[in-house]
Amino acid sequence: MRVLLIAPPMPFSGRVPIAPPILEYLGALTVRAMPDAELRLLDANVTSFDLASAEADLVGISAMTATATWVYATANALRARGLRVVLGGIHPTALPREASQHADAVVVGEAESVWAQVLADAAAGTLERFYHGERLPLDGLPQPLFGALDGPYRFRAIITTRGCPYHCTFCSVRRFFGDTVRFRPIDEVVAEIAKVPGSLYFNADDNIWGADTDRSIALFNRLASEAKKPWYGFGDLKSVQGERGDELIRAAKRSGLFSVWAGWEADSQQLGAYHASAKQGRDREEAVKRIKAVGVDVTLFVVLGGRNESFEDFERAVELADRLDVGVHPALLTPFPGTELWAEYEPFLLPGLGWDRFTGVSAVFTHPDPRMTPEARERAYYTTSLDLLSLPRILGHAARIPAAGFPTTHFLSIMKALPVRRAMRKAYAEWESARVGAAEGAGGE
Repeated sequence: MRVLLIAPPMPFSGRVPIAPPILEYLGALTVRAMPDAELRLLDANVTSFDLASAEADLVGISAMTATATWVYATANALRARGLRVVLGGIHPTALPREASQHADAVVVGEAESVWAQVLADAAAGTLERFYHGERLPLDGLPQPLFGALDGPYRFRAIITTRGCPYHCTFCSVRRFFGDTVRFRPIDEVVAEIAKVPGSLYFNADDNIWGADTDRSIALFNRLASEAKKPWYGFGDLKSVQGERGDELIRAAKRSGLFSVWAGWEADSQQLGAYHASAKQGRDREEAVKRIKAVGVDVTLFVVLGGRNESFEDFERAVELADRLDVGVHPALLTPFPGTELWAEYEPFLLPGLGWDRFTGVSAVFTHPDPRMTPEARERAYYTTSLDLLSLPRILGHAARIPAAGFPTTHFLSIMKALPVRRAMRKAYAEWESARVGAAEGAGGE
């Protein structure tokens, strides 16, 4: 059977130098379940996709909310040609009935428990409308098909856990993977990382060290001795404030950690509104300082533009970067289907928006302050981001990273920020051009 697996293009970031992990991993699941399948992996971010000439007995596409518009249009076109399409991922899991309007089958939840059945049913011509995946233990997961995907990729993503115990209202991770953290065996993680192509990798766990401190330290120590290479990932600020916090940070650093991305989210008042306080700990500023002290770079994620926020919050994001001497990555608050925030904000969503606007860079809901129009919030987002990504800030920040991180952290801090700066400048120019075009079009009517 011919199986085509597609990663959809991201509507905002464009080409990303990371190989889409779903392709190489779902490809491995396919080979395990059906070794004689004729398998093709396609990343639509880097490879042109000709709908008219695509041939397969089954096409699988994984969708996030921001990619759902493209995914649905592509699936419709493929099905019009008689190809069978199965959709999965976070967005179809949140809205399975919507997704089923564009697919022959929808995988709801995690794929491991059902993918073999999907393939068997496709081969027999008996696809069901929905397949509900179970949350299984993570022992014995197949290693991704490294090398099976062509593209200008600089690094890969790996996972060592699934699930999140925190209840942030804007996050869909807990709804998709569950609120109980499951762990991959350390031996299997180390073996996979030892085979990861490239000189660095991204740990795609929702929290690189927050679920079990003892297990995290054990994993980092094994990586340091058997599979050390530079890596970065998302981590909470609470765990490093525990009794073994300093040991945890040092072990992570020895294993190759050079950068932590942490959710700062908002000021103390808004943290409570988003139910995001639990992962911050007693003193999150002190936590940032402890991480930085060992030579690990820190980037804080801040959500802006919520209905209870003002333009002063954009200014405070810049002040935060200066006060703690960290990178700050802002995002416009975006309610995603399936989250508690969606239920709260759905009455205020702007009419007529496509899912491709749900990227974290577009204003998608009304604001009670008449000054905080969607256009004003988007402009504030871009100008704040470009301020934070100015060359003096990038270079000055790298120069002040403690000597314990030299030279890897200093070099990679710059190399990580410059592509983001280029992408943001390009995105802002496109946004301005679209505003001008819309104004001219309105003036000509």
